[in-house]
Amino acid sequence: MKLTLYSIVFFLTVTCTYINAQITVKTEYLGKSSLLDPDKNKIEDSKGGALVYKGGINLPLSMKVDENNRPTVWGIGAAGTYVSFENENISKDLFLSEMMNLELALFHMRPINDKWSMMASAGFGIYTPNTRFSQIRFKNVLGNVGVTFIRHLKPNLEIGGGLAINNTFGYPMIFPALYFNWMYEGRFTFKLSMMNGGELLALYNVNESLSLSLVAEMSGQGALLEKDGKDIMFSHQYAIMGFRPEIKINKRISIPITVGMNATRSVYYTERKLRAIFKSDSDLDFKESFYASMGLRIRF
Repeated sequence: MKLTLYSIVFFLTVTCTYINAQITVKTEYLGKSSLLDPDKNKIEDSKGGALVYKGGINLPLSMKVDENNRPTVWGIGAAGTYVSFENENISKDLFLSEMMNLELALFHMRPINDKWSMMASAGFGIYTPNTRFSQIRFKNVLGNVGVTFIRHLKPNLEIGGGLAINNTFGYPMIFPALYFNWMYEGRFTFKLSMMNGGELLALYNVNESLSLSLVAEMSGQGALLEKDGKDIMFSHQYAIMGFRPEIKINKRISIPITVGMNATRSVYYTERKLRAIFKSDSDLDFKESFYASMGLRIRF
């Protein structure tokens, strides 16, 4: 299954993993590189890059903590992403020039006992090939409901699974929802997380004002549209590796800056049919390129 399909399907399940009030904004630059066909051959002199603008807020409406320091939370989460593609000598039939994702969810998390917790969410997302709100149609909207049960194996290790229901293929379907989170904290912090894409991080806190990390992350976006009379999903996914200094203005505000490489990036169209889980209609990749990002994180 493609990463972007995971991101669209399970956004509402993973949103509620962030239980603290937080605002984040981030700009990513994916440098231009050659476009490759499905056989990994360069498509003439075609090149492409991307600018990705992201923002999100998670706001607990109520929260209490039990004797095991596990929270019961009700809250809302919202996120927005705008992607501007910098395409050179690439046919518009193969590629969009921009797309926008908007998402909103109500989430709930609570402990079941000292070993298990439950988190659930419900909401919707809008996935469009442009920023013209007047052109948003029902086919651009996905509704989602999800529930996941989490097993606390150790204080730093959690795994879980559940179900999510959404209309990715035009009608409600049930999908598996997976959860994994592991972290080791000492002089160095190591984190492996498979939520909303994926993240591998090795972090060293230099002092109260600076931390240094080596990171690997997976991310993606999608757009729902009509093409040649068919309902289509356009997907954009990428994986990056880099070095990340994070400047801590104070205990609540920090600025993460990442410099590295875009290790893999692909785009593809798929029909909104069940077979899209296993096969895309056209899968085009870009060669490796430069990557840089800057963000702002505010915790409350």
